[in-house]
Amino acid sequence: MASLVVGPAVTEARPSVLGGALVDITLADGGDDRPSPADRPVWAHWFQGPPETPGRWAAYDTRGRTAWLDLTTRAWRTPAPRPDRSGGVHRLDGRFVTDVPGLHCALAEALLGPGRCFGREWNAFGDCLCGGFGVVPPFTPVRHDSEVARRALADVVYGLENGLPSFEEVVAHLERCGVTVVLE
Repeated sequence: MASLVVGPAVTEARPSVLGGALVDITLADGGDDRPSPADRPVWAHWFQGPPETPGRWAAYDTRGRTAWLDLTTRAWRTPAPRPDRSGGVHRLDGRFVTDVPGLHCALAEALLGPGRCFGREWNAFGDCLCGGFGVVPPFTPVRHDSEVARRALADVVYGLENGLPSFEEVVAHLERCGVTVVLE
């Protein structure tokens, strides 16, 4: 699923309050890279491996979707095992694109399949468009229910490239990269 180095250090060891040969230990904080207890439902979802059906990320709130993206990044840390492909129409379900993590989840799912990674923030998204992650322009994403994302992301300035709200900025960037965006 994923591997994390948390680095806990033993700060105290004493005979256990439970008796016998048991020992109670106290651990120091293990670092910032471990998942939060609030992320547990997402980790539990991924426990058996990456999802095989689309839309599994959609039920989570923004924090859960961010945890989902963290796992896609960890699960697919190595480049795509096959050459990049271009062309084709990719259907993007826009019903649940109500936040920036949802935008990245929906784009990755449309382009590469469930549980895949195609960037988790603006710079990584741009890097993915340059190749090595499974798909390169030209291609055509058809964004169904695109008005949901347009409304939800209207006040989110994402990459600050042109000072446009996130939705319009993502569309403009894709078009500059040779992607034909169809909004429905």
